[in-house]
Amino acid sequence: MNSRVKPNGKPDAGQIAEQAAHWIVLLSADDAAERNAARAGFAAWKAADPLHAMAAEGMESLLGQVHAVRTPAGGDTRPARAALAAAMPRRRRMTRLAGASAAAVLVMAAALLAAQSPAYLLADLRSPTGQWRTQTLADGSRLVLAGDSAVNVRFEAGARRLELVRGEILVDVAKDAQRPFIVDSNSAALRALGTRFTVRKEHDATILSMIESKVSVQVPLHDPAVVQAGQRVRITTDGVGQLHSIDAASLQQAWRNHQLVVDDQPLSEVLDELARHRPGQLHYDRTQIAGIRVAAVLPLDDTDQALQLLVDNFPQLRVRMLTRYLVMVDAPAKK
Repeated sequence: MNSRVKPNGKPDAGQIAEQAAHWIVLLSADDAAERNAARAGFAAWKAADPLHAMAAEGMESLLGQVHAVRTPAGGDTRPARAALAAAMPRRRRMTRLAGASAAAVLVMAAALLAAQSPAYLLADLRSPTGQWRTQTLADGSRLVLAGDSAVNVRFEAGARRLELVRGEILVDVAKDAQRPFIVDSNSAALRALGTRFTVRKEHDATILSMIESKVSVQVPLHDPAVVQAGQRVRITTDGVGQLHSIDAASLQQAWRNHQLVVDDQPLSEVLDELARHRPGQLHYDRTQIAGIRVAAVLPLDDTDQALQLLVDNFPQLRVRMLTRYLVMVDAPAKK
């Protein structure tokens, strides 16, 4: 295997990381014979240098993630390897991260892949972190996936269904009197009675925001509820929560421009949202920043700029970018 080397004759950290990533891809091949052939070479590579062994230790945990998304019959691993390729540090990224250790980058790559559940990897439509995807469905409906989102599409003779696997979507429903349009989440079934709305899936809730017309919300064991344009509601297995008024035009504009619009919102919630739209880890102490509230329009497709805007407006904040994938935000007490 070819290696770039430093002037002292040793491979640099980026090259070692790339070599380890290459071996892991070979070891996750669909063909068993190819995997067996790669094992001997991988063992020799690890034994050749202690740094190789350190890099391999971080990367080998990725193999379990790749194997976990194999089909029950032991079939196609292409979705897993595609995610692996997306998570691997690119050569140009390693150049920018020259100050970070290879081990830290490898651990972060493993964390990125671990966050991609099999349900996400195997979904019909997906959008990577920090990227939006627009899709016209077979019936002419228009679907926009925010970053780190996934849906399954189930169109049948009697109904059009979307299963929101993760993240947030904007739906612009095409009319079809014969087939209702339904968005399913774990906590509710949302039946469109009009055109445009957004749905966000959280850990224990579904957030519905209406831009146009209305949606009927059905929660098991509860009476249906109708949510109108200009309203937002939080839905759990306990039922439909309190309706809140929103500016539907501003919400639509924010989606069009990939922006986060907040009005007197806790900084911790703003950082929660920014964290959803950037790769890696964004760390902050919720207690330390509890007293800071934000009113701002922030770009979600450039979270580095969004963080800088927060620092510009709140001088007590400090942002430390340890790597592109590990950022710390705090508000240290003044001495």
